[in-house]
Amino acid sequence: MIAVVGSVNIDFVFEVERHPTPGETVTASALHTIYGGKGANQAVAAARLGGVVTLVAAVGDDAQSTEMRDDLASEGVDVTRVQIAGGTSSGLAAITVDAHGENSIVVYPGANHVLTLSDGDRSAIAMASVVLVQLEVEMAVAIEAVQVATGTVILNAAPATPLPKALLGHVDTLIVNEHERTVALEGAETGALTVITTFGAEGVSVEARGTSDHVPSIEVEVVDTTGAGDTFCGAFAEAVARGEAVLNAAKWAAVAASLATTQIGARTAMPIRRDVERALREIT
Repeated sequence: MIAVVGSVNIDFVFEVERHPTPGETVTASALHTIYGGKGANQAVAAARLGGVVTLVAAVGDDAQSTEMRDDLASEGVDVTRVQIAGGTSSGLAAITVDAHGENSIVVYPGANHVLTLSDGDRSAIAMASVVLVQLEVEMAVAIEAVQVATGTVILNAAPATPLPKALLGHVDTLIVNEHERTVALEGAETGALTVITTFGAEGVSVEARGTSDHVPSIEVEVVDTTGAGDTFCGAFAEAVARGEAVLNAAKWAAVAASLATTQIGARTAMPIRRDVERALREIT
């Protein structure tokens, strides 16, 4: 079982020709309202690929909270640990996507920053064979989650922030993009830690115990890169949970992430298992 500890958001996705410069207003050609958040997205990505997933998270007591939980449940995610936080709104994200599929994101944390772990949450985390955490929740919650975990711990250090030893010392695999890597690992001792760095269309690097491997992405027509990183993390966790070695899990996740860029929205193009299997057959 995979326990994902992370955020749940409502995404407002604006399609623009190009991103605005400071002080500039641009007009969007389309607006999409989509459920997202790194925790929720990664949980959905893992569940679509066949993973048994429990999400530990919080939504607000606003009108959308029930719909957000129902939407996750319809994807096969166990939402019994998704709490409703009174007196606050659910997390929100404003996302602009340009004509090249590149995105820019502003997030309001809302309920994600009032999440605390209950005894039931800790039990679910401790029982999981894989625990996947991101940093759209409070750092104290992330630290508590990795300390409670008894299985393999995967940390997606996003948004970028320096990582305290109390967190990094309990992580088995760190997943970051180029910017996040620079911030997260500044002055840090990686030791036995496996570090996976994502480079978008250029694939990923997998560094472990003094060795480094490159895993390519597959060529697709990119429409929107939003959610590609979340798809990689969820797919990687799903592969690890079924016993794949790190490098094989990274290859699986890289293909899934590439496929996820072919439609607008973080979850819209997240693949199911047979999609990834078919793409892998075509490149091997």
